[in-house]
Amino acid sequence: MFVTDSVVFNAIVDWLANGLLNLSWWQIILYALATTHITIASVTIFLHRHQAHRALDLHPIISHFFRFWLWLSTGMVTKEWAAIHRKHHAKCEQAEDPHSPQIYGIRKVLTEGAELYRAESKNKETMARYGHGTPDDWIERNLYTRYSWQGVGLMLIINLALFGAAGAAVWALQMAWIPITAAGIINGLGHYWGYRNFEAADASTNLSPWGIIIGGEELHNNHHTYPTSAKLSVKPYEFDIGWLYIRLLSAVGLAKVKKTPPKLELGDIKPVADDKTLEALIAHRYEIMAEYANGMRRAFRGELSALKTRLTDSAALKAAARWLHRDAEKAPASAAPQLAQARAASPVLDKMVTMREELRQLWLNTSLSREQLLANLQAWCHRAEESGIAALQEFSRKLRMVRT
Repeated sequence: MFVTDSVVFNAIVDWLANGLLNLSWWQIILYALATTHITIASVTIFLHRHQAHRALDLHPIISHFFRFWLWLSTGMVTKEWAAIHRKHHAKCEQAEDPHSPQIYGIRKVLTEGAELYRAESKNKETMARYGHGTPDDWIERNLYTRYSWQGVGLMLIINLALFGAAGAAVWALQMAWIPITAAGIINGLGHYWGYRNFEAADASTNLSPWGIIIGGEELHNNHHTYPTSAKLSVKPYEFDIGWLYIRLLSAVGLAKVKKTPPKLELGDIKPVADDKTLEALIAHRYEIMAEYANGMRRAFRGELSALKTRLTDSAALKAAARWLHRDAEKAPASAAPQLAQARAASPVLDKMVTMREELRQLWLNTSLSREQLLANLQAWCHRAEESGIAALQEFSRKLRMVRT
């Protein structure tokens, strides 16, 4: 009896120490990183790009794999996630936004992002209004939604069986991965810190040009600019690993891309802006205005020496460097006096800011007819080329080269 008990005890100790696989510590770490990366890929490809935005179609086999994996690794319900994310876009940085750092503060979104998600998931109006078109088959109703947290319990059992006591640590990492990366980092830092390629209507930012760790979701400003695009990278130096996976799935017939970011094409310089120029300006306004912002940066550098002699307030110079190339409403109210000083000290920069706002009215002013808009665009180009400002002249010439 004593021998039998000893054998059982030793077997239990051995299982707790090594699990069924008896892997080394680095192999367990690789497993944990691989499974969390699969979870990230499932969120960005299935939940985000496929379900929330319909940017691509997925084969039922791969779609169901993602659903099953998310049930195991997160316990998230597809309808809830898609509805909450759609509402975030519809009400971005307004009081109804489920997880805006501009509303709740960056600390709350970073540390309590998962709690904000769970609270919004109980909002029946949100589910009814924004949850349409998500899976509603038998297995979704009777397993994935009804027993949403039993999946993560099953994952715990699997990890414990495979790795023994270390499986609990692996499970804890798997469970924390999405609340930290998606609910915290993407929803929080992605609207608070980083660089911007485009002046989207919100405060979205790109956290990094290399979208690897969180599946390409690092490119959040790009996504808010083109929300229905299956590809999140837009610049040559940006990399979206989620898009790489989508291309691979497409190559074997498991995915079909529906939309990608529009590409701005240039042709010969037209003698005068025409209807096609107006169409291209409106269709590619984010990229075109990003080019205008680059021109303003170059103009600022050209004016820097003169500004240093005319501006006695160094804060005005710093504010101009940081905010003058941005749309007026993006600059904080506290910087307005310094920006006014900089504009007063530089007629070139003042003219470029004024003409930028006039150009934006070509798509913001919906009360004008197409003929009036075209006449205004032609007049704008004429004023730009008669301004004597090299940045404006170059931009106007390039504008007359754009094609739809």
